[in-house]
Amino acid sequence: MKIICIGRNYAKHAEELNNPIPEEPVVFLKPETALLLKKHPFFIPEHSNEVHHEVELVVKINRLGKHIEPRFAHKYYSEIGLGIDFTARDVQARCKEKGLPWEKAKAFDGSAAVSRFFPIDTLGGNVQDLHFHLDINGSTVQKGHTANMLFKVDELISHVSKYFTLKTGDLIFTGTPAGVGKVERDDLLELYLEGNRVFYFNVK
Repeated sequence: MKIICIGRNYAKHAEELNNPIPEEPVVFLKPETALLLKKHPFFIPEHSNEVHHEVELVVKINRLGKHIEPRFAHKYYSEIGLGIDFTARDVQARCKEKGLPWEKAKAFDGSAAVSRFFPIDTLGGNVQDLHFHLDINGSTVQKGHTANMLFKVDELISHVSKYFTLKTGDLIFTGTPAGVGKVERDDLLELYLEGNRVFYFNVK
């Protein structure tokens, strides 16, 4: 199982980090060891003093595929969830300055927190019309609407499958909306999809 992540897929998030709007999806990977174990807290890694939350819609792939055309991409998933792409922003900044890869900032243990998954049919059937948000300690810090994605889910699946064979169980983090920020020890993170809390955990 692999975790495929998309960067800068919401224009306002790209703007808040002073990044250009991409002409094609920005793709990076996390290893399976990045998954935050169920019912475990997130531990801030020792190598960073500035870990940011990035709430995202996560798509679970349900069949083997390669070179998938956009018009057929909807056949390769039927469930979605929410996740947090934890990012060591200070480490990422140093990597970007030197033109180095981001893995130390994005792929460390526990950096991919994922909720349970829900059939899209139970959420109205349209993956491009879903609202989600992240609360920290009872206050909403990020809000997203999948209609605002620069590259839609089916486009992402098609694009990614040009480079990587997609396998059953692979996860695609589809990008974060604006509002990313630092997490602190003892924070309570709560993820909401269509107004319903679907996941929560603490930071340690």
